[in-house]
Amino acid sequence: MVGVDLPLLSLVRVTKRFGGLVAVRELDCNVQSGEVVGLIGPNGAGKTTVLNIIAGEQRCDSGSVWFRGRETTGYPPHRICRLGIARTYQIPQPFASLTVRQNVLVAATFGARLPPAEAERETTRVLEIVELAAWQEARAGGLPGDALRRLELARSLAARPSLILLDEVGAGLTEPEIAKFLAILKRVRDAGVTILLVEHVMRVITDAVDRVIVMAQGAKIAEGTPREVMRSHSVMEAYLGQ
Repeated sequence: MVGVDLPLLSLVRVTKRFGGLVAVRELDCNVQSGEVVGLIGPNGAGKTTVLNIIAGEQRCDSGSVWFRGRETTGYPPHRICRLGIARTYQIPQPFASLTVRQNVLVAATFGARLPPAEAERETTRVLEIVELAAWQEARAGGLPGDALRRLELARSLAARPSLILLDEVGAGLTEPEIAKFLAILKRVRDAGVTILLVEHVMRVITDAVDRVIVMAQGAKIAEGTPREVMRSHSVMEAYLGQ
């Protein structure tokens, strides 16, 4: 891929099959540096599979993935992380016996490969971004759900990514918790991190996202601003069931 204004991330005709099921079908999409892009669609549309492919956790059967102009198709997760891509998961899995601060410090030390003093400073910075400074000495295994999701985000941010993949960060959160998470996402963006997020909570999509990619049955069916895609008849049929 040659050009002066390359997207930060590109997927080119990406296809992934599981036996006879086509989970992702010839998907083309780009994410520009500085964007917040939402990936939405009904259950089984292939959204999390797309994140898995980008993060190197699954390999596509055909097509290619590009990051900063370099093809990363088939790279293992640790190599993807070192290039500057981090992700969160639908079910947070922190080191339950460690404190919140220790969890983030591990990510700063081994994800970003920072020396001890710098890792400590980065941990403090990230905890402030996600509003967990007051929880830093608490054991991760005892955190409430919304704090667990913020810890999951903090661990990813501590690796100093330029692109972060978020998988349903709004799931199970109350309206006040969603409002807090939206403010945190703005701070993440203001810190220079590009965001690609899979989400079912439409308030997150309408309030935080610049552009939306809509999938159904593994294929992209619409793309545009949140307002544009919500007016699309194909989206109403496939995603909203109307």
